[in-house]
Amino acid sequence: MTPFISSTLGISLGLGTTMTFSSTHWYLAWMGIEINTLAIIPLMAQNHSPRAVEATTKYFFAQATASATLLFATVSNAFLIGEWDILQSHHPLTATLITLALAMKIGLAPLHSWMPEVLQGLPLFTGLILSTWQKLAPLCLIFQIQPSNPDIFVSLGLLSILVGGWGGFNQVQLRKILAYSSIAHLGWMILILPFSLPLTLIALFMYLIMTFSLFSSFMISRSTHINTLSASWAKIPALTASTPFILLSLGGLPPLTGFLPKWLILQELTKQNLAPIATLAALSSLFSLYFYLRLSYAMTLTMPPNNPAGTLPWRLSLQNSTLLPAMATTATIFLLPLTPTILSLFPL
Repeated sequence: MTPFISSTLGISLGLGTTMTFSSTHWYLAWMGIEINTLAIIPLMAQNHSPRAVEATTKYFFAQATASATLLFATVSNAFLIGEWDILQSHHPLTATLITLALAMKIGLAPLHSWMPEVLQGLPLFTGLILSTWQKLAPLCLIFQIQPSNPDIFVSLGLLSILVGGWGGFNQVQLRKILAYSSIAHLGWMILILPFSLPLTLIALFMYLIMTFSLFSSFMISRSTHINTLSASWAKIPALTASTPFILLSLGGLPPLTGFLPKWLILQELTKQNLAPIATLAALSSLFSLYFYLRLSYAMTLTMPPNNPAGTLPWRLSLQNSTLLPAMATTATIFLLPLTPTILSLFPL
């Protein structure tokens, strides 16, 4: 792909998200999401392999279905209410359709089936864009929809946490595991959204940092399968030492950064007299913790059965920039003591 095309697609990704962020009209917001979708499709299919083309096709059909549903729901809402403004009240039926369409856009359960299959067929860098940047515009619209009945958000959140943890069982492809991890973390965000928008923003902020650091670690070590993790100690020992902490932070173990959003979310759910839901969410997150521990075990406590032939991997020079991954990894591990500062930035 030429630099001109790459820069054009990158600018389009930024333009689409910015347009959705700044729009108060449903049609303009929908246009921003579509610009985002059309910009990432060439990036997904640039390898021209059958698996990449299959993933791109699945992504296109899933996003086209969600976009058509979103446009139909917004037009119906304008017909029933007479308003195109996103911040105005919505008809209960159209609000539900809009929520489900946006849930399919970001891959919330039970509309998640495209996410693991698509992410599995993509390079890690494109998968990082799909798991982080592509979710910002739909999430911005979800944040602005506040239905009178929060049951749909609670149901989608709990189901996503459960599916995200359960689906990662017995997976050996790292990109599929990352997809189910994304589904579970989005479930935590949607679960708390009807009760506290600042906590949702904190969870999103932490998710972006942790996901970027984990994707960067896998990109540096060029790992796409769980069996390749055991050889990472020979390539980059420092990365082998830090990646398990990133994985455990994603699992939400104290005293790592990932414990912060889950702790605050469970505390808020308890304050809202939703202790059973908080208990179910906490127990469901144990499923996710299982495959994070599995990856940590494969990376630190196992060794490859034989030495790789050819040039020794630890003598190869690194071609990746490690400044941003190092900063993200540090934030992923050490942000928990800064909880009071973070809460002051997001007043509850």
